[in-house]
Amino acid sequence: MSANTAPIKYAQRKDSLYLTIALPDVKDEKITLTDSGLEFNGKSQDKDYSVSIEFFKAVDAEGSTYKVLPRSVQMFILKKDKEEEEFWPRLLKDKALEKNQVQIDWDRYVDEDEEGEGFDMSNLDGGMGFGDMG
Repeated sequence: MSANTAPIKYAQRKDSLYLTIALPDVKDEKITLTDSGLEFNGKSQDKDYSVSIEFFKAVDAEGSTYKVLPRSVQMFILKKDKEEEEFWPRLLKDKALEKNQVQIDWDRYVDEDEEGEGFDMSNLDGGMGFGDMG
């Protein structure tokens, strides 16, 4: 039996991404973040979910964190090029895949020219670092 595609929402700032896998009560999660992509496998409500994406540009896997919460899995992912002055035009390298797999997280969205501060990170207190995944 094949796994269902995990729904992804995201928002960004110049130096970072905030990714949410919108599944409740995730169990048996396996999350692998590399500098170029993300792989997620897990169970939610007795169904298997997975997603494998390639980012538009490189990210800093070592400095990024995630946390499994009751209603979702949330990730704070640092962009590799912190000096870049512009938002990415999209999350994924593959534009067609993005239309089917990714939604904008309007709760965390800001316009590029209105960016004043980073994300509210309170949900990630005590989260796991991807660098700790050894």
